[in-house]
Amino acid sequence: MNAPPDLVVDGRGLEPPEPMEKVLAALEELQPGQRVRFLIHRQPYPLYDILRRYRYHYETTVFPSGDFEILISGP
Repeated sequence: MNAPPDLVVDGRGLEPPEPMEKVLAALEELQPGQRVRFLIHRQPYPLYDILRRYRYHYETTVFPSGDFEILISGP
């Protein structure tokens, strides 16, 4: 069985707290085997604390543009 497609949350250019609200809402919709692909223009340190607290797995990539991609999968 194929994993469901990633949920993409593009928080680039949005003012706080909107990017955090959008990514947390996407985490509530996460299905088994699915990931959230979060795009943001700054390092989301408060999000990392939440992800660790609730035992989500995440991987951060920094692009040459200075944008960040955080791939998040369920605990």
